[in-house]
Amino acid sequence: MTEFTDCMERMILHVDQNCFFASVEMKNHPELKSVPMAVGGDSEMRHGIILAKNRLAADFGIKTAETIWQAKKKCPGLVIVPGHYDQYEYYSGKAYEIYCQYTDRVEPFGLDECWLDLTGTQGRIDMKQTADEIRTRIREELGLTCSVGGSFNKVFAKLGSDYKKPDATTIITEDTFRDMVWPLPIRDLLFAGQATERRLARINIHTIGQLAGAPLDFIASYLGKNGETLWRYANGLDDAPVTRCSDVREIKSIGNSTTQTRDLMNETDVHMTASGLSDQVATSLRRHGLLAGAIQISIRDSNLVSIERQARLKEPTDLPDEIHRTAMDLFRRNYTWEHPVRSIGIRAIRLEPAGEDRQISLFGSERAEEKRNIASVIDNIRERFGVSSVMTGIELASAGELRPKGRGIRGTKSSAKDKNV
Repeated sequence: MTEFTDCMERMILHVDQNCFFASVEMKNHPELKSVPMAVGGDSEMRHGIILAKNRLAADFGIKTAETIWQAKKKCPGLVIVPGHYDQYEYYSGKAYEIYCQYTDRVEPFGLDECWLDLTGTQGRIDMKQTADEIRTRIREELGLTCSVGGSFNKVFAKLGSDYKKPDATTIITEDTFRDMVWPLPIRDLLFAGQATERRLARINIHTIGQLAGAPLDFIASYLGKNGETLWRYANGLDDAPVTRCSDVREIKSIGNSTTQTRDLMNETDVHMTASGLSDQVATSLRRHGLLAGAIQISIRDSNLVSIERQARLKEPTDLPDEIHRTAMDLFRRNYTWEHPVRSIGIRAIRLEPAGEDRQISLFGSERAEEKRNIASVIDNIRERFGVSSVMTGIELASAGELRPKGRGIRGTKSSAKDKNV
């Protein structure tokens, strides 16, 4: 619990960017606002699902995570655009900067959601007025919209941001939560998945209020520890704190993986794909100010059999050629080519801060520093003009046939929980 909880009612906001990926694409390409569109993986790349959609697409019943072919059956004119994760991270970061101007307790929940703890800040503030001000700033400064929920705990604040969309504020208080929250279905409660919803339905519990009114001992015995947690959430008994902006989560690994348009048939195919992945991993390492002490590769063949191997580096690095060289060495020593390669991943592990003092080699240190300076210039160019503004010769050569589309950094909410990036 935070230090203010014992002396005053908590004031928690949850900000949820509306149709975030699709909204960013429409901001960058205004012509998409007038058509049903969705952000999705290329079906030819075997990533054929809907990642986000705009309101016009939603009107056709298109849902996130359904396949592209299913979505196009509902809406033959649906426009599918590829994801641009560098842009999503950029706008997510800009929104985060706005939140931190209101409180030093801001906790991200994926790229498009954040909790803010306003308890004890700015004297006696009006929670709804602050929420409305944040919505206005997101709209005017970033050209996006968000919904904001406010309550006395994190769970109900998140329910508030889902309560009314788009671009709306909903406040749930200790006096109103029974009327507002309890009629909602179980699936609306944080961490209540489909399996939990089905199990509770078997004992005729369908709403949050029915769960709240059930005996705690019975729910705990029926669902285990998760049942007790959900029962407490339903009754407004969530005291989980909101982390501070200054709380740096330990990043244990940074990686990227890809499934290509076709299976990789030889070492040249793997070499080209691994080059792009190594560059993405190295860029992320530099962005976070980290060095890799070891490299791990994951390989899945056309029969869906997977292996993972890793190797220590002689010296920690954030340079793509060192990562690529190690990854390819691991591949050559461990893959026998009994089947083509379906997907490959490269991950930097044993991370350490780049600024730490360390013993460096007398040989090649100047060359490494030169490469690092070049990489820094490339990072700055890509930050301004996009990740595709500077590409290696290998990436250009492979662009027509092999197109790595690795999963982006902080791409899922679960990745934040296990502290992997």
